[in-house]
Amino acid sequence: MENYKKEITICLGSSCFARGNKATLKIINNYIKENKLEDKIFFHGSRCFGKCEHGPIIKIDDKLYEQVNETKIIKILDENLKKI
Repeated sequence: MENYKKEITICLGSSCFARGNKATLKIINNYIKENKLEDKIFFHGSRCFGKCEHGPIIKIDDKLYEQVNETKIIKILDENLKKI
């Protein structure tokens, strides 16, 4: 699919946001800019995935990542985005 964009959804619910997704949001935005991926990624927020006890949560396409922190997010992004 030529116009396909990788979708990254970050939970902006109060629990995930308080547990670290505020910092993760900035890291993802910086990663996208630094790697010039703006035209290849649809990055947006979502209210709640209903898994607050496993947060912070992000979703890339259909895969959920739980307990995401500032260290894990770079590895997750590298695994999912380096080849696009």
